[in-house]
Order: sequence, then C-alpha cells, then structure tokens
Amino acid sequence: MHLHGIYLEIRPEDIAYVKFVFESYEGVGIVRTVDQKKGVIALLVVEDFVETARLILGSLKDEVALNEVPRPDDAGDDWLMRELAAESSSE
Repeated sequence: MHLHGIYLEIRPEDIAYVKFVFESYEGVGIVRTVDQKKGVIALLVVEDFVETARLILGSLKDEVALNEVPRPDDAGDDWLMRELAAESSSE
C-alpha cells in the first residue's frame, strides 16, 4: 500500500473542518497536522483514492481557502509524518 502525500496550507481555524470532511469519506484519506500555527496539513491518500481526494479538495475550495504546497522538510513531532518522510527519502 503506497500513500500519496498532498500537502496543503489553510487557515489554522479550518484544520478541524477539513479533517472532519475527510473523516466523513471513510477510507479516502487521513489528515495530519504538520504545522498548526502556519496551517500546514498533510492529506495522506491511498493510491486508489487520489482522484477522489482531489475531487473533494476541489469541492472544498468553494468553502475553504487552500493552497497545495511542497512537502515541508521538517515533519514536526508527528511520528507518522516522520516515518513517511524517512520512507520517501529511502526510495
């Protein structure tokens, strides 16, 4: 199972809402907060659901200002983000 990371910058006050939306689409993706103060989140999506996740993001753009950003160099203190960064650097 390969996870795709889609990194987004949103307003910090919108983080919970975006997490809630993706949780309601069970199995599509997991939202992790990379930097709460800057509003940077990672959407981790299984390969089969990348298109679906992008459609959800397209729909969310009508409600939430979001910008896709490159993967941050520092994964912060989130253990899952550190694991994924280490895995992607070894590929």
